[in-house]
Amino acid sequence: MILYLQKEEYQPGKTLSEAELKNAISIHHALATRANDYSKRPHVFYLRTADWRVFLFQAPSLEQMQSWITRINVVAAMFSAPPFPAAVSSQKKFSRPLLPSAATRLSQEEQVRTHEAKLKIMASELQEHRAAQLGKKARGKEAEEQRQKEAYLEFEKSRYGTYAALLRVKLKAGSEELDAVEAALAQAGSTEDGVFPPHSSPSLQPKTSSQPQAQCHGSEPRTGAGSRRRKP
Repeated sequence: MILYLQKEEYQPGKTLSEAELKNAISIHHALATRANDYSKRPHVFYLRTADWRVFLFQAPSLEQMQSWITRINVVAAMFSAPPFPAAVSSQKKFSRPLLPSAATRLSQEEQVRTHEAKLKIMASELQEHRAAQLGKKARGKEAEEQRQKEAYLEFEKSRYGTYAALLRVKLKAGSEELDAVEAALAQAGSTEDGVFPPHSSPSLQPKTSSQPQAQCHGSEPRTGAGSRRRKP
């Protein structure tokens, strides 16, 4: 569940440098999505990590971009351990819960059921949060905390929905090979993010070229530079 940022071509068996180890990105509880609102470069996708850092990656083609998104999300869905219980606090201030970086001990069948349960919880909490804000005119810090909580619940709903959908397809495909998962997604007619809207049309095509390469454009939108040479 780790991506390494490397400037040189990846060589199997070569020891990683100190800089490459330092620049590693953990993808536990992460979500990759197509950067539809980013127009400076083509074939760019976002990667939001568990601590809500945002990276931008550029792939050489639409197909490669979709392959990266699928593979990152499948691996995160397979191995991200269930979140810790929410901390009990008397404070009203919203704070995101801590997400464990250790790999899950659940079977894949148990893992997908956990994702689906969390999806229902997040959808319910989001609905309750929005209902509670109707007619209220919060200002200052209170308004900002409400916006942060809504953004968090929306993201978590999307993340768990993506995880559950991808694992269901993987289990149905009956293979541990990510190529097979991509092919199954293409046949199922998913979007490039692995989500299945009610009236989706096939858009994720199975990978046909060799090892994808993607360039990372920073830990925050529109900042930093570097290159990516490895796939999860």
